[in-house]
Amino acid sequence: MTDALLTEDTISSDTTPTKVTPEAGTNKLHPAASDDDLKRRTGNRESELEPAKQRAPVLEFDELCVDFDRPILDHLSAQLRGSCVGLLGPNGAGKTTLLNTLLGFNKPTSGKISILGHDLSSGDQFVRGMVGYMPERDSFIAGMTGIRFVRMMAELSGLSPKIALERAHEVFFYVGLGEARYRNIDSYSLGMKQLAKLAQAIVHGPKLLFLDEPTNGLDPPARARMLQLIREIRDSGDTHIVVASHLLQDIESCCDEVLVLKEGRIAKYCNLEEERRANRKFLLIQIRGNEKEFVDGLRSLGCEVALPNRRRIKAILPEGVEVQHLYALAEQMSVQIRNLDYKRDSLEDIFLRAMDED
Repeated sequence: MTDALLTEDTISSDTTPTKVTPEAGTNKLHPAASDDDLKRRTGNRESELEPAKQRAPVLEFDELCVDFDRPILDHLSAQLRGSCVGLLGPNGAGKTTLLNTLLGFNKPTSGKISILGHDLSSGDQFVRGMVGYMPERDSFIAGMTGIRFVRMMAELSGLSPKIALERAHEVFFYVGLGEARYRNIDSYSLGMKQLAKLAQAIVHGPKLLFLDEPTNGLDPPARARMLQLIREIRDSGDTHIVVASHLLQDIESCCDEVLVLKEGRIAKYCNLEEERRANRKFLLIQIRGNEKEFVDGLRSLGCEVALPNRRRIKAILPEGVEVQHLYALAEQMSVQIRNLDYKRDSLEDIFLRAMDED
């Protein structure tokens, strides 16, 4: 029986595709391109880029300005090295303009940009073969099946027709659209179209992946699936990711670095883990025992303490004081800690402060 993959999607007459599925025993696909793929697309230039990637930021821009009828990006300077970088800001803050500029769609009015240590001002097309892009708006070709479209995008990224078809099948199974890959994209639901956009962005194994509002319009289950896929790609260690979104929870769940934009300027840069560790720690404690003595003990440790109601204590821990010190204090005073709600500043707190600052 003829393999199910031998359909109209075999575009080249000399190509005989074989059925490719995710790695045996797993539901994961490694989206990074192989060394042979990269050499095929870039010749010897990959070996030139490798040392630069090891010592240079993933993204760097210096006094970057983009003007249309008015300034859109205003003197942005940053070095971003995280495995997943978030571009956060309200609508109109300049996130999509920054992405389009990094992709070469917008020409900077002034300033410099480098991606993976490679200066974009040279006009070299090399970097474009190393990046993948998932746009916010649908950009499909009418009348195409999903597999045909993703294969075409893989070929445009430099893969041979045979390898492009194999990887198109791989990514469709990876994102969960394996059973729908022969359907016309026009018949896809919104969630399926978002997954198809992700598939075409990773099919060629990019070293840097740009995602513009990847969960836009998705219902909760589809949104959770999209975020899980992003985290899997991030954790593979093969691909750096830049996510532009106005949804704080999406950024917080995926990113280790965040750049907050406001009116075309950088309002805040933060490394999320370092920021959380540096923030003051807020506790809501419920105890049984001598409340006054325990409160006095907290204050002797340097905590700021308030008593909003009976048997509940609000405390702010100073630098160097951790939760284990409170349990040691409670044991010393024969006080029982019945409940402890331990919270650090969330990305929402950081974002709101950035929006309030001038």
